[in-house]
Amino acid sequence: MIVLKITNSSELLAAKVGKFLESLTPDGFDQVTIEDIVIRKLIENLAAEGLRGEVAAVSGLDLDGQELVIHKQLHVRSNRPF
Repeated sequence: MIVLKITNSSELLAAKVGKFLESLTPDGFDQVTIEDIVIRKLIENLAAEGLRGEVAAVSGLDLDGQELVIHKQLHVRSNRPF
């Protein structure tokens, strides 16, 4: 299993759409938007290489150094097979 933590979603979104529009969106929306884009591109690239599997976006899970932290409201936000 691979865990990917994106830490600069607000900055990336601001660079793509501009500071003004980014300031109007909540950070949670920024994170979801960037995760969806990364998942779509990841699936495209993995499928092109012939890999099969699933990619899931999970809320309530955090990576803190060597520790994987599970929060009370853990749930799968989206799950996409490829």
